[in-house]
Amino acid sequence: MKKIFFSLILIATLGCTAQKKEATAVKDSTGNLVGIAHKENFLQEPYNNWFTPNYNEYITDEATIKKLKPLLKKVTIKAFMGTWCGDSKEQTPAFYKILDAADFNYNNLELITVNRSKATPNNLQEGFNIERVPTFIFYKKGKEIGRFVEYPRETVEADMLKIVSGEPYKHSYED
Repeated sequence: MKKIFFSLILIATLGCTAQKKEATAVKDSTGNLVGIAHKENFLQEPYNNWFTPNYNEYITDEATIKKLKPLLKKVTIKAFMGTWCGDSKEQTPAFYKILDAADFNYNNLELITVNRSKATPNNLQEGFNIERVPTFIFYKKGKEIGRFVEYPRETVEADMLKIVSGEPYKHSYED
């Protein structure tokens, strides 16, 4: 009886975990994703038409990745992008390639796709001051430590390293 009870609890727990990981992004009336998305969303048509080539063409700086890797273990990231946005189509694949190279734990990333008004039906953008996309917000212990907005000052990974290492960093629209 105990084994059956334990098995049922285990199945229920795994089922909830699997559901939690599912993408909730949906195509809006213009074909753009809106909502919580995952890398897998971008590997499907029509998004793979820009994601895959941009991912494959981005060359990471291995020295920077080596420095980033241990620091990324201590952060969570909330990202906002638009599948309609040229900068998002360029920077988001690079961002994922860097995270892959650094063995980032994707449980520590929430990526939200927004419409052209930079909103979602569930207002997932509320309170995050999203004016341009992509925006990658980095947190340590629940506190924002910096954000990358639209395009890098140097390279995506160099900007990320400055943010997570605590070096002075201003995103592209800060004075």
